[in-house]
Amino acid sequence: MAVKTLDDLLSEGVEGRGVLVRSDLNVPLDDNGQITDPGRILASVPTIKALVEAGAKVVLTAHLGRPKGAADAKLSLAPVAAKLAEELGRNVQLAGDVVGQDALARSEGLTDGDVLLLENIRFDPRETSKDDADRAKLAAALVELVGDDGAFVSDGFGVVHRKQASVYDVAKLLPHYAGKLVAAEVDVLAKLTADTERPYAVVLGGSKVSDKLAVIEALAPKVDTLVIGGGMCFTFLAAQGLSVGSSLLQEEMIDTCKGLLERYADVIHLPRDIVAAERFAADADSKVVPAHEIPDGWMGLDIGPESTDRFAALLTEAKTVFWNGPMGVFEFENFAAGTRGVAEAIVTATGKGAFTVVGGGDSAAAVRALGLPEDGFSHISTGGGASLEYLEGKELPGIAVLEG
Repeated sequence: MAVKTLDDLLSEGVEGRGVLVRSDLNVPLDDNGQITDPGRILASVPTIKALVEAGAKVVLTAHLGRPKGAADAKLSLAPVAAKLAEELGRNVQLAGDVVGQDALARSEGLTDGDVLLLENIRFDPRETSKDDADRAKLAAALVELVGDDGAFVSDGFGVVHRKQASVYDVAKLLPHYAGKLVAAEVDVLAKLTADTERPYAVVLGGSKVSDKLAVIEALAPKVDTLVIGGGMCFTFLAAQGLSVGSSLLQEEMIDTCKGLLERYADVIHLPRDIVAAERFAADADSKVVPAHEIPDGWMGLDIGPESTDRFAALLTEAKTVFWNGPMGVFEFENFAAGTRGVAEAIVTATGKGAFTVVGGGDSAAAVRALGLPEDGFSHISTGGGASLEYLEGKELPGIAVLEG
């Protein structure tokens, strides 16, 4: 990646300077507003800590959820500020607004090593505006918070595929650098698209084929094994002429799946058995059935044990593995075995020297929810959508702007 990095900025010196950092702190909250998975916060700490220790006045921007351009108390970054303060071992101020009077007053009062987190950047509709002029105005207001000698560090890999004010437009106004997280993510994903050690296996799950179609098209010609599970597998099974009961199905994608199965018959692997349930619930009656015998009115909520074992055998022998998307509804204990089995096989491959990458999103959440060792994978990405778009070969605006 031909961009300047955090190390370059630190060598230039940041003591007493304002540094605007775009982090990805978009963590899941429960109904009580408690953080259920702090993974993205933990991944953001190294860059922030390095700047703090070097004496920078750090101003953080981040989003939480999709507030649609208006303040929403349920999506305040208050719990994030508290968790971040705990991890940094220092106070993290939370501004009461994005770029308003409180943010400006607090930024002017920062001393060396202080950290100010602006309120949810998506409370300002200009952040996600399609109008370049709108975004530029918000970017200019953000720059004002760090001053004329400020710098911008892009460290929110989960948003670099978005052309947004705090991701893209600020980089046009300040000297810009890739943070530790962004630099590491791009290096890892580059390995998955360059001279990849074989056998190369990709595991795709999740609910919709349409969400993964482009990455299937991009990777299928390059890999030795493409395992498909999760809700999206039922559209592929339907494309084989099988009845899938009331399982998740994208009927408009059946013909596309037929074409993929014809072209990549030697690469694509589908489940042969399914854990089917009467309804979508943690305590639903369930049974293991062959993939071609899902009862009418029943839905598949996980891959079956035979499929898990077959997929695991393929994965443990791979030298490179990319995994994006759970194999079933892992949040329900009765339907987590497929995801656990696949994840454990990837951990085994890592132990045998394979390069293994978890592609963010629900897969990363599953690793933590199932209590699997995070160091059992070579890399756990923080950006599901960004990871997929990179592997699809798309230009990521938040990376491209850093190269300018």
